[in-house]
Amino acid sequence: MDKPFLTDIQTLRDRARQNLDQGAVTKTYQGDLSRTIDILQAVLATEIVCVLRYTMHSIAAQGISSEGVKEEFAQHAKEEQQHMKMVAERINQLGGKPNFNPEGLASRSASEYSEGGNLVEMIRENLVAERIAVDHYRELIRYFENHDPATRIMLERILAVEEEHANDMHDLLVAHEGRPPLER
Repeated sequence: MDKPFLTDIQTLRDRARQNLDQGAVTKTYQGDLSRTIDILQAVLATEIVCVLRYTMHSIAAQGISSEGVKEEFAQHAKEEQQHMKMVAERINQLGGKPNFNPEGLASRSASEYSEGGNLVEMIRENLVAERIAVDHYRELIRYFENHDPATRIMLERILAVEEEHANDMHDLLVAHEGRPPLER
């Protein structure tokens, strides 16, 4: 090998003193910083919409068997809020300003805000939203691959929870409809 595997310590120290105004973004960052922030702004919008939808469902769900479902919706809203904060922190780390402006939120989000008319429709809409999130995060994980491992790892963590949410919504839908709605 022509070059050593690791950068020598003095070079690391010297590079760390350069461009301090860029915070965590160093010379070795291989992603497209502007594009990454734009993508994460859309992810942030998606998570905000999910928080709003689950919160509304946790309050508005009605029916004789709604209490357990309402609790599940509330738990999902809490977890989506954690995702929202993680993404906002990552945008901040990369030198961006997280966009929490409600104007245009729906157009920036991958998932939709759908109220659903009854308990089963709410569950179904949440399942659809989770399936959108799962596919979206899988694509983004492939996009970031090795160019931005910190963002990829964050998205992988979120994806694992979104898959769990999708499974929960599927189980609730089966329980409330009495049959599997999707072929496996």
